[in-house]
Amino acid sequence: MGDRFDGKYLKNIDSMHFIMPFMYPNRCDNEAFFSFKIDLTAVNEYINKRNAENPEYKYNLFQCIIAAALKTITLRSKLSIFIHDRKMYKRNEVSAAFTVKQEFSDDGGEVLAFIHSKPDWTIDDLHNEIHRQLLKLKNKSYVDESTGIMDKFNQLPKFISRPIVSAICHLEKKGMILPALVETDPYHSTVNFANLGSIGLPSGYHHLTNWGTTSMFIVIGKADRMPFYENDQVVFKDAVELNITMDERIADGFYFSKSMKMMQYFLQHPELLEHPFNEKMDDEVYRNL
Repeated sequence: MGDRFDGKYLKNIDSMHFIMPFMYPNRCDNEAFFSFKIDLTAVNEYINKRNAENPEYKYNLFQCIIAAALKTITLRSKLSIFIHDRKMYKRNEVSAAFTVKQEFSDDGGEVLAFIHSKPDWTIDDLHNEIHRQLLKLKNKSYVDESTGIMDKFNQLPKFISRPIVSAICHLEKKGMILPALVETDPYHSTVNFANLGSIGLPSGYHHLTNWGTTSMFIVIGKADRMPFYENDQVVFKDAVELNITMDERIADGFYFSKSMKMMQYFLQHPELLEHPFNEKMDDEVYRNL
């Protein structure tokens, strides 16, 4: 009783997490922000090695970051929690979403990519799935399901479409929306990505939304030379900045800190991404994070 199509209702939770959704019911009012730089020395070496083996469809930094995030979320189950209508749910799956620009121009269309991760996936499975989706999404005639539904509503007279959309928003808030309506909606994913580096921008923060269930947003900036403090000296290395927005109600600060350090560790040791996402870290490494 109380389960949704996309998550299991969590009944046995501590008093603090039971009360918080009533005190702070809106996801947008509970945004916690994290920022850290990733030294790309190991990742760049890893990418060059993999691309020498498979030059047809290249591995890239974006894929490594998504893989590190999915592996972290798979191992850190509280990151899969979402709060909806003042109730806490555990997702049935780990998923990721991002927007694809079909053409780099002012008038170029945008479509949505939605990744349904599996616990036994590795970076190779993710790489192949992204490749499969990009081949489809780059077709200018392709329209993803969520965008197609929005286009149909937009074509109706406004006195008809507005009450329909309002009713859908009400049903979504109550968890009664048809799954098909949000099947490719990025705000119903576990984690949503914005790759600002692909359009030459530095990293920034992205807001969460009260619509949907997404509790985590990751913004990736442009890779560049950045300063690091080592052995009483400042050295410059290839690096990228990641800015993360979380729904602070789903876990505590210690849990978030450990999770972010884990994701950072996977990016500093990218060969671990070739292991199944559900394969646990070495105990000693985990304790020292």
